[in-house]
Amino acid sequence: MKDYVRIALKNLKKRKLRSWLTIVGIVISISIIFTLISLSLGLREAISEQFQILGTDKLFIGPKGTSGIGTEGAASLTTQDADVVGKVQGVKDLSYVSAGSVEVEFDGEKRYSIAMGLPLDKIKLYIDSASISMDEGAVLQKGETGKVMLGYDYKYSSVFDKPVKTGDKIIINGKEFKVAGIAQAIGNPSDDKNIYMSFDDFKNLLGTGDDVASIIVQVSDQNQIQEISDRINQKLIKFRGVTEKTKDFYISTPEELLASFDKVLNIITAFLVAVAAISLLVGAIGIMNTMYTSVLERTKEIGTMKAIGAKNSDVLFIFLSESGLLGLIGGVIGVLCGYLISKTIEFIAVNSLHTTLLKAAVPGYLLLGCLIFAFLIGALSGTIPAMTASRLKPVDALRYE
Repeated sequence: MKDYVRIALKNLKKRKLRSWLTIVGIVISISIIFTLISLSLGLREAISEQFQILGTDKLFIGPKGTSGIGTEGAASLTTQDADVVGKVQGVKDLSYVSAGSVEVEFDGEKRYSIAMGLPLDKIKLYIDSASISMDEGAVLQKGETGKVMLGYDYKYSSVFDKPVKTGDKIIINGKEFKVAGIAQAIGNPSDDKNIYMSFDDFKNLLGTGDDVASIIVQVSDQNQIQEISDRINQKLIKFRGVTEKTKDFYISTPEELLASFDKVLNIITAFLVAVAAISLLVGAIGIMNTMYTSVLERTKEIGTMKAIGAKNSDVLFIFLSESGLLGLIGGVIGVLCGYLISKTIEFIAVNSLHTTLLKAAVPGYLLLGCLIFAFLIGALSGTIPAMTASRLKPVDALRYE
């Protein structure tokens, strides 16, 4: 085997330009596949971490088939629904949130953002479930009105030309509010532009009444979360006057949400890898073409080897080693390029987009898998040319011009 590899390396060195041009196709393919899978795994890890922070003792209830509060003819939840849920056995605590688009004005500039209305006596549960912590200032307290908390971007990402700080005053839909605090970065650019206010202020500002976008429920025993979910489901069905078939709300557990994310991510990753596989096919064809050319150029050499005792298997393994090395070298460079690309994307995401969701995961099995895959693609691409070379008859090969 050492001899096979030595001869293969010698032949690749003799045809440096052709070898490198062939390797480029594999490099591009492996780097794309590595980058896509690395970012997909990183996103999955980031989402899993968020759900771990969220905890496994919470349920989320929302209206079905809506694109947001205020959608004409769409179902909506209300604070009355929240009251019904709060009386269900096994419910430890609950909060709810209302959301809507608002016009925000500061220092003469106007922007549009999402305002979140929260019951301040239940704000802690929402803060915990959304993983919100304060960068400066304080969380809104029960009984406070005319005050808001702002997302991270208002101070650090130039939503306005001038950074907004605690104590500043901003105008929302024509009404003045004092900034009570700035939240730390959540990692999602849209969440980091949110505005948080009391539920009463929100109702008065947008005229949404008692409508809520979602209800967050904390259960007393996470091991019974499914049973409690079923109880809530039955209570809401009865209260809202619907059936299982016509019910206009959904209840999700963290596990169900995570499973949904996983399903979507798997579909997206599979599609992107399939697209990248097209470039891998082009690279494989390039290796096959190179090996066929190599067989034609070395026909007399093959005849000489066979004349002095080389077996068909020896010739076969020499060419397979050569094509496998082309794939492996392309794989090594491709993995290095893919690593640099994925880390660059992560750096841009963290520093420019201010999100920690788009990060690169580089587990050992991904590195090893890409290298083995590249070697196998190279070897398989060279199989037919190698078999052709091994079947040449010594006399015919020596006579070849």
